[in-house]
Amino acid sequence: MGEFRNQLRQVFRRLARAPMFTAITLITLAAGVGANTVVFSVLEGVLLKPLPYPRADDLVGVWQTAPGLNIQDLNMAPSTYFIFREQNQSFVDLGAYQYDSNSITGVAEPEQVRALRVTDGTLPLLGVQPVLGRVFSRQDDSASAAPTAVITYGYWRRKFGGDPSIVGRTIIADGKSRQIIGVLPKSFHFLDSEDPAVVTPMQFDRNNLKLGNYSYEGLARLKPGVTIQQASTDIARLQPIVMNSFPAPEGFSLKIFQDAKIGPNIRPLKQDVVGDVGKSLWVLMGSIGMVLLIACANVANLLLVRVDGRRQELAVRGALGASRGRIAAELLLESVILGLLGSAIGLALAYGALRVLVAIAPDGLPRINDITINGPVLLFTLLVSLFASALFGCIPVLKYAGVRLNTGIREGGRALSQSKEQHRARGVLVVVQVALALVLLICSGLMIRTFRALTKVEPGFSNPAELQTFRISILSTEVADREQVVRMDEAILHKIQAIPGVSSASWGSGVPMDGDSNNDPVFIADRTYAEGQLPPLRRFKRAAPGFLETLGTPLIAGRLFNWADTYQHLPVAVVTENFARENFPTPSDALGKRIRVATIDDWREIVGVVGNVFDNGVSQSAPTIVFWPVLMDRFEGEKEYVARDVAFAIRSSRAGSESLLKDVREAVWSVNPNLPLSSVNTEDFFYRKSIARTSFTLIMLGVAGSMALLLGVVGIYGVIAYSVSQRTREIGIRMALGAQTRTLTGMFVRHGLRLTAVGVVFGIVASIVVMRLMSSLLFNVSPLDPFTYVVVCAGLVFPAWLASYVPSRRVASVDPVEALRGE
Repeated sequence: MGEFRNQLRQVFRRLARAPMFTAITLITLAAGVGANTVVFSVLEGVLLKPLPYPRADDLVGVWQTAPGLNIQDLNMAPSTYFIFREQNQSFVDLGAYQYDSNSITGVAEPEQVRALRVTDGTLPLLGVQPVLGRVFSRQDDSASAAPTAVITYGYWRRKFGGDPSIVGRTIIADGKSRQIIGVLPKSFHFLDSEDPAVVTPMQFDRNNLKLGNYSYEGLARLKPGVTIQQASTDIARLQPIVMNSFPAPEGFSLKIFQDAKIGPNIRPLKQDVVGDVGKSLWVLMGSIGMVLLIACANVANLLLVRVDGRRQELAVRGALGASRGRIAAELLLESVILGLLGSAIGLALAYGALRVLVAIAPDGLPRINDITINGPVLLFTLLVSLFASALFGCIPVLKYAGVRLNTGIREGGRALSQSKEQHRARGVLVVVQVALALVLLICSGLMIRTFRALTKVEPGFSNPAELQTFRISILSTEVADREQVVRMDEAILHKIQAIPGVSSASWGSGVPMDGDSNNDPVFIADRTYAEGQLPPLRRFKRAAPGFLETLGTPLIAGRLFNWADTYQHLPVAVVTENFARENFPTPSDALGKRIRVATIDDWREIVGVVGNVFDNGVSQSAPTIVFWPVLMDRFEGEKEYVARDVAFAIRSSRAGSESLLKDVREAVWSVNPNLPLSSVNTEDFFYRKSIARTSFTLIMLGVAGSMALLLGVVGIYGVIAYSVSQRTREIGIRMALGAQTRTLTGMFVRHGLRLTAVGVVFGIVASIVVMRLMSSLLFNVSPLDPFTYVVVCAGLVFPAWLASYVPSRRVASVDPVEALRGE
């Protein structure tokens, strides 16, 4: 142990005597290890860490699939909930839930809050224990029970000041008086959604249920020893029972549901929470791993230079009896100490960087609150530091810890031109650095091209930063008559139109990309359908007159809705261009054609065709959309329909300002003081959210590529600079024989460019392989896009030339007489 402490002191002493070498090495390692720690923290928090519920691995999402309708992920319906819960043999229990919003009135200023509707088994499945009161019982969830509610901890503190006597009091939610029966704990987070304020029971009325209404998400806990495959088989057994236990809704036949071929789609609950972000995170982990390899190559080059300067010392020690193993151990010890010190600095940098990263992370990144530096992350950092130490430390050990040290005494250890073998190791490391840097730069370049392609997509609306949006909901308890609902919305519209700076405004069921949508089949008149056959599903939107004009959705053919269509209940519809082209030769041919949803609905004439709207985000195909009026008769099997929960769109140069929002609130409350505004955002918020994951990946790959380029350039600079310093005698002889400075400079520049060229070749080959794996992250860009490859390669050559040229200029300072005298 004493000998080991002595070796440690010697290592630290040597590092202190070379402050420049030590600083550069530690900074390089800190950058590589720190970047890996940051990305692994995200990966661990999002993908690897279990969900924060008891026995989380037993929790599953209960989904279905309907291949007959080409639907991969089909939600649960109330009918499937009852049969699955009562007759399954695989689950401890099963729950259903649905995200919602509630208008809270009667307590200070009216407000619209996020809400969650659940069946009685949902919260117990997640192990939720209230801090006050209780959660829902089976009785609370029955259709005949009195309305109740559970509130979350944050809402309890904000709205009621943490009043401990809150249990038993009532709140008015959506015009209905509900008794508060419990307060959820501060740690409660429902899956990965934004925390709700109010949780209410579903209270399905089983006696009046019909098939359909697949609008509810399900979760369950597997019984001990039951696998997902066994649970899927069990659910498949129950599907015919569902079909035979409930009638089909009016206007639809049972055969339609049977032909949909509904089957099970059980999967781990974590998959529902995480979604498809895993591929992006693994790509980022791989890219940052490349940065670490480049950093290791850079440090290995530095160590080769450093150990080469100690060749005579090591040779003398070998001659005095030091074994190969002892010398190798000392060299590795220095590498390990450098690795650990660099990793410690990198960990500190990672802590700060992680806080910034979480702050700028896109809204679509799941489990953002679970990202932290914890035990697994610290273990990962330790393993990375040891791996890096071994990787960059073994190269000088293999090169200088052997018998070659015997030649060090004879060579004198200085002023000799190095052999090709001595140059080869450093050259190989530079080639590796350039190749890996090129891969990352090409990845970044293709992501830049992807991002640019996304911004060039015409999304179906214009100038989103000038579109202010918000939602209101007029409840039946506030206004019972459906026409008066539209009249009230129109009165609010006129008040908003009078606000200074507002150029246009209107309302619809939802603005593009806000997630508000429903899908149903659309029948076309004069088309022949087999018995029970369903046409493809279409997305439905409702629009008041002026709504599409305010959004800036272009009119392709025909006309848009007017007030006569609305108040006279005229059977009309507007469709998007992709719907028209899919069903008719041209958009103009769609005009006058009739469509409907249920067999008891009125046929509705297509009066207009508008441009495609990228309602799922610009990175996905635009869905086929049918726009309906906000007030209709005989629609979707119902005799009367009115849009009560609507989104207003306001086009104004003041969009996003607090002054405009203040004027809008006053306009709304001047018509009805009990209408809270919710989801207050500009359309630009939804647009940027749709490309947030791509921009986040782009930023991370850009940072990795920049680091890789910097480290690669530093590597080339170091090799050429050291080559110049070690070939002083050769340079002196060449200059004495008449060689010009330009010729000698070109010799070293060509050497640097040759290394770069070899690295570029290997990098292109590696990029072709890597980008085929990343192709799913690209949009309208080929993974073999020649423009990107050419630009990146050309862009890499200039810094490589500069990194070779700058140190080669030292040739001019070599004095031939002094160089030869030194020998």
